[in-house]
Amino acid sequence: MDQLRTMLQIILTGVGAYLAIILILRVSGKRTLAKMNAFDFIVTVALGSILATTLTSRQTPLLNGLTAFATLVFMQYVMAKLATRSKRVNQLIKSTPALLYYDGTYLEEMMRRERVLEIEVLQAIRSSGTDFEQVEAVVLETDGTFSVLTSTDTVLRNVQTKKTTRFR
Repeated sequence: MDQLRTMLQIILTGVGAYLAIILILRVSGKRTLAKMNAFDFIVTVALGSILATTLTSRQTPLLNGLTAFATLVFMQYVMAKLATRSKRVNQLIKSTPALLYYDGTYLEEMMRRERVLEIEVLQAIRSSGTDFEQVEAVVLETDGTFSVLTSTDTVLRNVQTKKTTRFR
């Protein structure tokens, strides 16, 4: 009987949490579910942990779990707003894209700093479907993906090439 009651509580809590989370995420906007940088990843892991605890713990009422969930989503919203208004906040919570390969040269200092191997740059080029001879640059983006560029006219703004300098 106790086992049945526990299962029923998990089901009811799960349905309530699911509906509330959908509402919270819809209200918070697309940014909450966007491709993740490190800051977004940490928040997402924390949200998953809160949901798991809320679903499986008898000591955590649904309202407490949803309050914690909404608080993290709200804080992510606030930080994203602040980051769009302040360069300092943006630099604090987000990384800068890093130039790893440019004009036929692997930028070894940056590759070491970002802990990227030459073989990973080559894999990114192959995955892009671009001929190696056409590649002008490879950038490690803030979300951990690689961008393979065949034209570098204006797309390398704010790309970090060394610890203290930025390209263009």
